[in-house]
Amino acid sequence: MILSDTRILEEIEKGTIKILPFTRDCLGSNSYDVHLGKHLATYLNKELDAKKHNQIHHFEIPEDGILLLPHEFYLGVTEEYTETHAHVPFLEGKSSTGRLGIDIHATAGKGDVGFCGNWTLEISVKQPVRIYKGMPIGQLIYFPVDGEIEVKYNQKKSAKYSGQHNKPVESMMWKNEF
Repeated sequence: MILSDTRILEEIEKGTIKILPFTRDCLGSNSYDVHLGKHLATYLNKELDAKKHNQIHHFEIPEDGILLLPHEFYLGVTEEYTETHAHVPFLEGKSSTGRLGIDIHATAGKGDVGFCGNWTLEISVKQPVRIYKGMPIGQLIYFPVDGEIEVKYNQKKSAKYSGQHNKPVESMMWKNEF
């Protein structure tokens, strides 16, 4: 079951969902449109290592946009800061984004109950495409949880991505033991 617009508004009023900034026009019948923040990042090295901390280079999207290229991998961020304390948030691309050949996440479309932060986007494109800060990039949908949550994401000692703000965050796989 997915929360409807009315239920999303009720949960915002209760404080179990937070979206900042919130614009009523961005609320669909069962989703909320999020926008591309002004920061992108790319990995400094073309060869990445899952056991090492792979450094990234942050940069701002110029006013006239930036041309993304196939075979390159970009980290982006949502303009919106979100908190989800009683539901499972999913971030999906908008159909208009997909029709431009833009993928906004490789595998990380699901958030956890207790996630607080701006969403890092894992962006790749099928062909060259110019993107702009502030453009609609995706939509959040919310699923209710069946049962009590023992430990929310933002309360876990192992939570590597909680509290991220305004800039894309690189993979923290290197913090795992394997």
